Amino acid sequence: MSVLQPGETCWRRVRAERAAFLIDTEAYFTAVYEALHRARKSIILLGWGFDPRARLFPDGHDGPNDPDEVGRILVQIAQARPEIDIRLLIWKSALPVAAVQEFFPHRARRWFRGTGVRFRLDDSVPFGACHHQKVLVIDDELAFCGGGDIGVDRWDTAAHLDEDLRRIMPRQSCHDPRHEVMIMVDGEAARSLGEMARERWRHATGETIAPPAHDGGLDDPWPPHIPAHLTGPPVSIQRTAPAWKGARPVSEIRRLDLASIAAAKTAIYLENQYFTSPAVAEALARRLAEPEGPEVVLISTGRSPSWFDQATMDRARANMLWRLKAADVFGRFRAWHPVTPGGKTIIVHSKVTVIDDALARVGSSNLNNRSGGFDTEAEVAVEAQSDDHRLAIAAFRNRLIGHFVGATGETVAKAWAERGSLIDAIESLNADGRLVEIRPMKQSALGEFIAAYHIGDPADVEDSWRPLRRRERLYAALREAPRLSRSG
Repeated sequence: MSVLQPGETCWRRVRAERAAFLIDTEAYFTAVYEALHRARKSIILLGWGFDPRARLFPDGHDGPNDPDEVGRILVQIAQARPEIDIRLLIWKSALPVAAVQEFFPHRARRWFRGTGVRFRLDDSVPFGACHHQKVLVIDDELAFCGGGDIGVDRWDTAAHLDEDLRRIMPRQSCHDPRHEVMIMVDGEAARSLGEMARERWRHATGETIAPPAHDGGLDDPWPPHIPAHLTGPPVSIQRTAPAWKGARPVSEIRRLDLASIAAAKTAIYLENQYFTSPAVAEALARRLAEPEGPEVVLISTGRSPSWFDQATMDRARANMLWRLKAADVFGRFRAWHPVTPGGKTIIVHSKVTVIDDALARVGSSNLNNRSGGFDTEAEVAVEAQSDDHRLAIAAFRNRLIGHFVGATGETVAKAWAERGSLIDAIESLNADGRLVEIRPMKQSALGEFIAAYHIGDPADVEDSWRPLRRRERLYAALREAPRLSRSG
């Protein structure tokens, strides 16, 4: 299966020497800590949010000469090795969002003033949109992409304990359990992500950055404790960008959503913070209506942590779930939300799609309308071209499922092989009820209005100013889905 078409469903198709999946933020932050210290030429970070107080080693790996707060690490690197070009480009968040973040990253400008760390806030998006890309590139030799920002409320382990003092924040309260996924790549894939990050810097600041000289990677920034899950895989990069100030819209991610759903043969596995896109829901509904279509598993948060998302995203998700349950005449769809062993909600912030054992996608894009054409997004996909690649993609998906139900990935694979159904395998392993079915919520009159018109979830710039026509435009756009699905 190949649905990756440059210019249509991806921006660039290259090759990585190595790729690794980082499940949960403990793995990501540890890798970032090591990679930062191995940097020799450049560090560039794109983020939706950023807090320099975030600890990369909350187990206590800290000292006056060996800090673990990311801001102090970056300042220390800039002072010790001023030849390294360090740049952070973070969305200039709107006031309500900034207030929730204790006005970080806005206050981070003072943190880095006079330090050699170039910190900029980026507001080069339409009113109401946000920069949502999460990318870190080291020397153009190593790159991270996924759903995780570097903040004080992000760190968690794959165990997702009910209580974990390592999740403590600066105000001495502990944040909730949280699930994130990142992908780490090197080779051509890292250089391409570096090019994308520099282009966004130019777009935001007007400054052109020269790429770091490539010397063959004599000092490998790859963290040595992380094994490569895939060697030499084809890698693609997808983006979303709005039409704004003369720039053409970019919708590679949404196009790949539709094409990959149409190409799936056995199983579509989705992890996502939101699920409100009628285009994606309709594409899935069509596959569920096929007698021999694939199984579809969706993992999301039971209830969003913010009141705004509860009022908007959760209500619209209810309508999408109702549509899929109505289409699921053959019993091949489940939507679950994970809880801790003690029943506490785990916030699912990851954005992962795995199609069969053939395609694994990790990025910043949600399955909502905004991520299809209003916000900026970035995603990396790994395509299997060998049996080893297929085994690695299957192991990634099975490990994700297993860590939610307290099982190994091998146990998930064995249960699937024995039962012949991914859903049956998950249900057989879910004896402790750590995956709870998400059911469509009952709607009030206001809730029905919010869900019907996708208030707070515009599909593009034009749509953002015409909320009362949003329902008409969204559902009219579904007529395009069959054409887009066949494009790959």
